[in-house]
Amino acid sequence: MQQWVAEVVIGLNFCPFAHREVEKQRVVYRESAAQTVEVALTDLASAMQELLENDHIETTLLVLGKGFTDFEDYLDLLDYAQLTLREFNLEGVLQIASFHPDYQFADTAADDVSNYTNRAPFPVLHLLREESLEKVLARYPNPETIPERNIEVADEQGADYFRDLLQRLQQRD
Repeated sequence: MQQWVAEVVIGLNFCPFAHREVEKQRVVYRESAAQTVEVALTDLASAMQELLENDHIETTLLVLGKGFTDFEDYLDLLDYAQLTLREFNLEGVLQIASFHPDYQFADTAADDVSNYTNRAPFPVLHLLREESLEKVLARYPNPETIPERNIEVADEQGADYFRDLLQRLQQRD
């Protein structure tokens, strides 16, 4: 996952704010062997608690390396994860971004290159601090253009590039 962040998130500048946090070692990569929603949510709650209790951590990537390979199962988990945020009264405090090897935006074909903007070698629940996100977005010119720019970059690289990259990174584990 660290290599994916280096090559895609930072290397292709999919997130213009990530480089600083990686450089300052404020990103936590937490592996979960969960294969059930219950275990994944327990791991998520633990990751949320760790993030909230440690000011030196800016963001956490909960990597689901053993389960949720089916995208529909992952989407179900994501729904439960959002409910967990609500149940813990953490909406507006934390946000969950989602990444999956088979990520597919609504109304796109499975092979649409735009889907690679949210594809990662493994299923991931990415926890972000809302307050920090709001601060960097306020300073960034036209943050609403980030997704469009990412799609343009993905299109320039092409689906073969991303397919090969994800396959290579999945094999490194």
